[in-house]
Amino acid sequence: MTSKVSKPTAASFAAVAVAAAVWMTTPATAQQQAAVSDQALIGPGKTHYAQKCSHCHGPNMVTAGTVAPDLRTFPDDNERFTATVKHGKNNMPPWKDILSDQEITEIWAFVSSRRKQ
Repeated sequence: MTSKVSKPTAASFAAVAVAAAVWMTTPATAQQQAAVSDQALIGPGKTHYAQKCSHCHGPNMVTAGTVAPDLRTFPDDNERFTATVKHGKNNMPPWKDILSDQEITEIWAFVSSRRKQ
């Protein structure tokens, strides 16, 4: 016994197949791509942090907060972080001649990954 598929049902199947094919070949969203990119920056950022930042901000960003602020509580503000690192603030000297933009970006990825929610 053969069963016939109605034209609306066949059209529905075809539409689903086309939608699935488009979805599977569409690149990841910018947010997903950024998340993957940030993950790749965390490791180098942790290394730079240990070498350049931990003597004031503490290992693993744990500090009593007497000399430098606890970076785990730093606001989610990349521009502010970058400006502070480059130009200094309060007791922190400027690092623009010591750290490259890429190194600062990597340190930000590490710091923001450890931020208290």
